[in-house]
Amino acid sequence: MPPQLANQIAAGEVVERPASVVKELLENSLDAGAKAVTLDIEKGGIKRIRIRDDGKGIHLDDLSLALSRHATSKIQSLDDLESVMTLGFRGEALASMSSVSRLTLSSLCEGESQAHQVIAQGRDMEATVKPCAHPQGTTVDVLDLFFNTPARRKFLRTDKTEFSHLDEVVKRIALSHFDVAFDLNHNGKSVYHLPIANDLAAQENRVSKVCGKAFMESAFYVEHEAVGLRLSGWMSAPTFSRSQADLQYFYVNGRVIKDKVVSHAIRQAYRDVLFHGRHPAFVLFFEIDPTAVDVNVHPAKSEARFRESRLVHDFIYRSLHKSIADMRPGRVETHDVPTQVQPVTNVSEPVQYEQRPMPLTTPVPVSPIPSRQPSMAAQARAYETLVTLPAEEPKQTQQEETQAPPLGFALAQLKGIYILAENEKGLIVVDMHAAHERIVYEKLKIAFASGGIQRQMLLMPLSITVSEKEAEYANNHIEEFAQLGLVIEQSGPESLFVREVPAMLCEGNMEELVRDMLSDIIAHGETARIIDHMHECLSSMACHGAVRANHALTLPEMNAILRDMEITERSGQCNHGRPTWTQLSIAELDKLFLRGQ
Repeated sequence: MPPQLANQIAAGEVVERPASVVKELLENSLDAGAKAVTLDIEKGGIKRIRIRDDGKGIHLDDLSLALSRHATSKIQSLDDLESVMTLGFRGEALASMSSVSRLTLSSLCEGESQAHQVIAQGRDMEATVKPCAHPQGTTVDVLDLFFNTPARRKFLRTDKTEFSHLDEVVKRIALSHFDVAFDLNHNGKSVYHLPIANDLAAQENRVSKVCGKAFMESAFYVEHEAVGLRLSGWMSAPTFSRSQADLQYFYVNGRVIKDKVVSHAIRQAYRDVLFHGRHPAFVLFFEIDPTAVDVNVHPAKSEARFRESRLVHDFIYRSLHKSIADMRPGRVETHDVPTQVQPVTNVSEPVQYEQRPMPLTTPVPVSPIPSRQPSMAAQARAYETLVTLPAEEPKQTQQEETQAPPLGFALAQLKGIYILAENEKGLIVVDMHAAHERIVYEKLKIAFASGGIQRQMLLMPLSITVSEKEAEYANNHIEEFAQLGLVIEQSGPESLFVREVPAMLCEGNMEELVRDMLSDIIAHGETARIIDHMHECLSSMACHGAVRANHALTLPEMNAILRDMEITERSGQCNHGRPTWTQLSIAELDKLFLRGQ
């Protein structure tokens, strides 16, 4: 196979569209230690892509070699590949680009006095090196992409579409390298200028420019570290959600990746607070020992494989779950305070719903769940004391009397639906049913966790036909199933017996549930199906038990709800993901009435 043809075949994997070219060139610039990168784009990158950096540059002897296949200065041995930290390392990008475009590479290496450039023209692949004027660093100029492969060029979209893909690549990289300045110009017009961001305020300013002001206004900073793993960045409040998963950036050691384990852990963390069908938004940075992750599993280096995927899943889930749980009135703005999570010492242990003691305005009696033939009505009666509002407003301590609480004090009830309260900032409006629903739900979960999962024996064992792989996994996770209320045993190479089931779910489709749980364990190493179904039941009970619209409340009862909201986890959203309260500041009220104008 001729080298030119081999390069063009490789280009099919590496160079899909202009955005692919920008990704590879930007990664090279960052690997070269650049602190400032300028991108000049014409016609969405189809006509021209020019990227200039102030990195270390390329030595004269390496200029023509840089356009050869498998030529890289970043990997010398297999040991380097095992712990790769550079963004690029395959040595295919420049060769692939030069085979399908008119490419000019100009560079001045650190310590040299004369810059040189090399030019390659598509299929000919004859590199011509000559002196040129250029500051320290490198410029790659890619003209007429796919000019010699019309079959590939006809699959490109409009200039606007191609630039949107290219712009997204620049955003992803700009979000992970705050120590580098980026300038993007399209058709001679500046798209954005991102200076170096060395402190948290400057970084938040860059995130705001890239992800939008609305995201930054709703996001809060998180920082967790344990067992050699670190997670930091910004995650949106559940009330700020998207119809698509289009505002999600997750980085592993500075490289943006998409991974099933990571996606599952994040979905699990948000599962109890998002509105149906919505997606969270986040910019998160995950740091791990390079030897514990393999980034060489995809030609575009967009995927990763973790050696201890269960440990990674548990750490990410617990970290984000804790951060979301702490989101309640008065705690939203504590985003600059790092928090620690408990180390995950036993990765074979199933992920359980994290429960912590929570102060309540009324005591929480724990009633046992009936072990045989439970009904929703019986369970509701068992928890009825959790639903009742206190007759009197709880007494305040001396400190509380001198310091106004985050949600202030109730003023009135509007149309039997909303609680109006005054705090130091202005007016608070609370959806009383949604707020009380969340309060009751969290109390039910605590009571449920205290009582454990009660099991009920089936009169006749349920036989389920499965694959050999599923049967093997079920046999290896018998104890985990038992902790979740399912007693399962392998009855044959491709069959299982279910002898006991969770009492609360005894009337459900157990066969479907077991199959879904096995699918989760095989794919993610853990399952939360049982907990999810349990919480659905508790959520339904809370919804029916919470105060209804047009139910008249006294001021002490309204204040009791406000105080409970301030100490209840996830109280910013109801069980269905809807917001429970909003703040109108004095400035916003003045603006409504044109005061001071």
